[in-house]
Amino acid sequence: MRVILSNHNGTDVCDMRDAFCDSLIKLAEKNKDIILMDADLMAAMGTKPFLQKFPERTINCGIQEANMIGVACGLSVQGKIPFAHTFAPFATRRACDQIFISGAYNNANVKIIGSDPGITASYNGGTHMPFEDMGIMRIIPTMTVIEPCDIISLTTLLPKIAAHKGMVYMRLVRKDVNRVYGRRSEFEIGKGNKLKSGTDATIIASGYCVAEAINASKILEAEGIKVSVIDMFTWKPIDAELIIEEATKTGAIVTAENHNVVNGLGSAVAEVLVKNKPVPMEMIGVQDEFGEVGPVSYLRERFEMRDVDIAEAVRRVIKRKSEVTQ
Repeated sequence: MRVILSNHNGTDVCDMRDAFCDSLIKLAEKNKDIILMDADLMAAMGTKPFLQKFPERTINCGIQEANMIGVACGLSVQGKIPFAHTFAPFATRRACDQIFISGAYNNANVKIIGSDPGITASYNGGTHMPFEDMGIMRIIPTMTVIEPCDIISLTTLLPKIAAHKGMVYMRLVRKDVNRVYGRRSEFEIGKGNKLKSGTDATIIASGYCVAEAINASKILEAEGIKVSVIDMFTWKPIDAELIIEEATKTGAIVTAENHNVVNGLGSAVAEVLVKNKPVPMEMIGVQDEFGEVGPVSYLRERFEMRDVDIAEAVRRVIKRKSEVTQ
């Protein structure tokens, strides 16, 4: 697949929520079966323009997330394609049984959007700070689990998600993010994108941590350490082939995620490695803790998700690799 890194330095041109709404409107203009559902967060998610354009295809279910998913699954049985949004902890923890039984078990076709993932929940604090949402969704059979990192990946993946038959969970930063991709980059559900190629170690990241991983690679490059950087935007089905290829090539893996390392991206990668190509591995992410209140700048340091934390994990894993080969 074609991958082009952006020349844009800094945050993206608009919030992710605005890009989501604009893209969903474009999809709905072409497909009359697309419906937007929300749990009383349309103002927060910036989806009121969809309501204004398609009032008959917009359902505000109120703060009853489990019921929203049940209704969405029923609509999908009638041929509709519901995109159901709420904050990520309520889209997953609160509605898990409905997603499992009414959704996946019954082969429903619902696209669940969980916003404000991990530390990006910021001042909403621990109750609203999901470090487990992707893990919960990952263990449900047949679920597809996705985390885009910027506007380009989001807007390119959204049509593919709409066309995919089956249950999909996508976690989505609501506000601004750092631009990673150039406009002509390509994405395929179930495949990771290689952003940089190296020989000393491989960083596998998703979502918020992709930009941090790229910055970490620049820190390490100044020290003469060359690393591959992979955007693993699909957690399930995960790109096992790419993981094995990188483990064979570099012999050392670091994962970076805005999520609990328990049943997170690191766990998913480790499941592939332990059966196919065991190599030294480090996991950057939340170490089985609850969230707390604070700005993202504080939380990324508190939970050690910064570029410097990823770079230090790479140094550790390379040291372990050298000890194994001695």
